Formats: sequence, structure tokens, C-alpha cells
Amino acid sequence: MRNIFIILLVCFGSQLSTAQTPLTSVEINAFKMGVAELDRNTKTIVSDFTQYKHLSFLNNDIKTDGKLVFKIPNAVKWEYTSPYKYSVIFKDDKLLIDDEGDKTKIDIGTNKMFKSLNSLISNSVKGNMFDDDTFEISYFKVADYYLITFIPKDESMHQFIAKFELHFNIKTHDVLEVKIIEPSEDYTKIVFKNKTRNTAVNDEVFNN
Repeated sequence: MRNIFIILLVCFGSQLSTAQTPLTSVEINAFKMGVAELDRNTKTIVSDFTQYKHLSFLNNDIKTDGKLVFKIPNAVKWEYTSPYKYSVIFKDDKLLIDDEGDKTKIDIGTNKMFKSLNSLISNSVKGNMFDDDTFEISYFKVADYYLITFIPKDESMHQFIAKFELHFNIKTHDVLEVKIIEPSEDYTKIVFKNKTRNTAVNDEVFNN
């Protein structure tokens, strides 16, 4: 169950406010240029995160804490530390899972869907998902952050993910939150904190 969830996660916001204002074309271009520049200058990302899983049949969201490590070009590690130990690594066309010592390795090199998911994870972490061929994208300003919504155009992906929502810091263009909404309207929300860029990351971090 956990394994399926992680894949969908990656397949890693607060509720949509009524006070959202669409960005103008000039604001959109300026924003995208800022994100692209940040992306170009990013070699690594290390961040703590809190994840909330909302299921309609539960009264309370399921909360987990962990740490994210990203290194160019596409090495990503999601390590859950509380309330359980669990990690997922995307590296070199491999998906490495460690479920409290129970380790699994999956070759995703020939699987188009998994490779797309790996790319989506990396790009969502960096905030650079502005592919109009893949998504229907909308841009808003809400309070003190930008809200960008991404609706997948690919029907196979749309079966699992109805919409992504990314929150960006207006000044730094850093991703603050990622929300993945399923067709059922259940969702996963990931809130980043203590994020640093371009700190030294040893490749051994991505060994399982």
C-alpha cells in the first residue's frame, strides 16, 4: 500500500483560496524566467518536509515527516523518518525502496510511465514543470505566494492524478508546497521547510 502511494505521490498547498488573482502574460513570463534561472543555478536541493495524506473516509489527515535530497540530473531521495522509516530513491533508471529494511529494486529504464514520473518528481521539486504539451497550466497570485496548477493532458496519467498544485515564494521562486490531487479528490500535500540549495551531497546518499 505504501509503495503504491509513494509511486503515485510522485506520480513527490493549502486549500485553494477564493482570493486568487490570475497573473498577466507579462507576470507569467517574468515568473517563468525567474524559475528557469533558479533551476539553471541549482545543483542540489536538501529539505525537510511534512506530508499530509487526505482521504475522504478519514476524519484526520495522515501526517508524516521526512527529508528530501535532490542532485542533478535526476537523483531524488524521499526519506520518511516519522512515524515510520521508509525511503524511495530514483536514480539511474532505478527505483530503490527501503521499507524498514525490506529492500526492493525496480528497473524503470524501459518503462515510459515510470521514467515520466521520475522526470515529474525532479521537475516538481525544482519547480520547473512548465511544459504546455504535457499540462494545461494556470497561474495565480494568492495572498503572499504564487499558485500554479497543472492538469495532465495524458489520459494514462490523468487516471491517477487529476491536478498538481505548486506554491511558489513570490520573491525567491522557491517551491513551498506541492499538492497532488487524485480523481477522487483525495490528495497528498507536501510542505517543504529548511530548504537549502547547492550544499555538498555525497553520491552515497542515493545508495540503498
